[in-house]
Amino acid sequence: MIDTVAPTEARVLITGGNGSGKELVARQLHDKSERAAGPFIEVNCAAIPTELIESELFGHEKGAFTGAAALKKGKFELADKGTIFLDEIGEMSLNMQTRLLRVLQEGIYYRVGGSQKVSVDVRVISATNRDIEREVQNKMFREDLYYRLNVVQIKNPPLRDRNTDIVLLAQYFLEYFRTQQ
Repeated sequence: MIDTVAPTEARVLITGGNGSGKELVARQLHDKSERAAGPFIEVNCAAIPTELIESELFGHEKGAFTGAAALKKGKFELADKGTIFLDEIGEMSLNMQTRLLRVLQEGIYYRVGGSQKVSVDVRVISATNRDIEREVQNKMFREDLYYRLNVVQIKNPPLRDRNTDIVLLAQYFLEYFRTQQ
């Protein structure tokens, strides 16, 4: 599935439990894509406080709020011509989901406190360990955003259900740690 989807520009939603390797799938999608030479920017949506996520994703202008001493590019801008991986997208607030939807629809946004449009060309890959369809039904996740992110869904079952991947993962980690010296 990765080999089929990677060369496309399709947005991908990766689902699976904690530790099932969603990040590795996202990285493989990027590495096998036309955007491989561009940046791969990871954002853990669950790790960023609600009041800071807008600034993290879209950046801010100098003076936009207390402590904003300089212009800061957001993760979307840093991912321009590459891929942004929004991990744990199901943790994002409904307000932030609305802002993200607009960026996905238009490819432009404003930095926090800014008045100039920022245009980006990024591929969006997202992941969640939640039952996102249930979240949509319960109005905890925007349905329109779900359909924008879920152009292609890759369900990543736990490793115990895919024994054939153990050798591949062992090879991957051996190579990874060999090159980290």
